[in-house]
Amino acid sequence: MAARLTGDLVPLALPFRGSCRVQNSPANRVPSHGTDAFGSAFAIDLVPVDERGRSAPRTWRGLVAPEPPEIFVGFGRPIQAPVTGVVAHVHDGEPDHAGRRSQVALLPYLWGQRGRAALGAPGLAGNHVVLAIGPGGPFVLLAHLQHGSVRVQPGEEVVLGAPVARCGNSGNSTEPHLHLQVSDTMDWPRARGLPFVFVRGDVSWLPRTSELVRG
Repeated sequence: MAARLTGDLVPLALPFRGSCRVQNSPANRVPSHGTDAFGSAFAIDLVPVDERGRSAPRTWRGLVAPEPPEIFVGFGRPIQAPVTGVVAHVHDGEPDHAGRRSQVALLPYLWGQRGRAALGAPGLAGNHVVLAIGPGGPFVLLAHLQHGSVRVQPGEEVVLGAPVARCGNSGNSTEPHLHLQVSDTMDWPRARGLPFVFVRGDVSWLPRTSELVRG
């Protein structure tokens, strides 16, 4: 499926195989992440889960402390290009953080939020790939990728469904997941978020927060 605009919506395919839980969906509110900054007004988060809807097995450690990212279902799950396009930008070099599922473990992480924001795209998006749908955009951002997993290079054309990277926990992320957004420019301080839908066959939809979807 070549990318095209359907009205004002950019059609995308789901970038995962397997089940995901939706978080921070623009179907529930806009801006979906509570801010318009960095073109994120219509961003969505996809958290891979197991057949029981869990992102990781429940353990005593998860109640009080950070957890290794490797225990999470999504860590290392392949990410596929949600659209045909050209790789406009790649960043891979940020570490994968421990996962934090409890409020106790989350508090110290929140204290570092300002520092991560000060680093710009690497601090917030972590390892990421940007696909340009056309010469002047729109631009699809795939963020929080696993360190060392990016398989594409700037200027490379990728087709829908091609392997791009693996899901990680880099940047501003508390558990392995994929942050996906569409923006009108890669000048991130000026970027405006663009709405999109997922397309499968003749069906297009935008899942809501907490909904389970399967790619």
